[in-house]
Amino acid sequence: MSNTDERLVRMANQIALFMETKPPEEAAIGLASHINDYWEPRMRSRLLTLAKEPEGDALRALVREALPAIRKPAAERV
Repeated sequence: MSNTDERLVRMANQIALFMETKPPEEAAIGLASHINDYWEPRMRSRLLTLAKEPEGDALRALVREALPAIRKPAAERV
């Protein structure tokens, strides 16, 4: 895993750790909202790709739960 990929996984997991303090019904949507609002499209795209690769095993369960709500960049929507 590249340093960039490691950083993305670490950042997503840090957000998840914070969101895990929220009520369960708010945690995943809060995590997805944060990533949608503050991560640039390339970062979101790479996170979504990493989640499908073996490196995705390093993502916390809450990150994986939030993946369907994370927006794909416009160029990737089909």
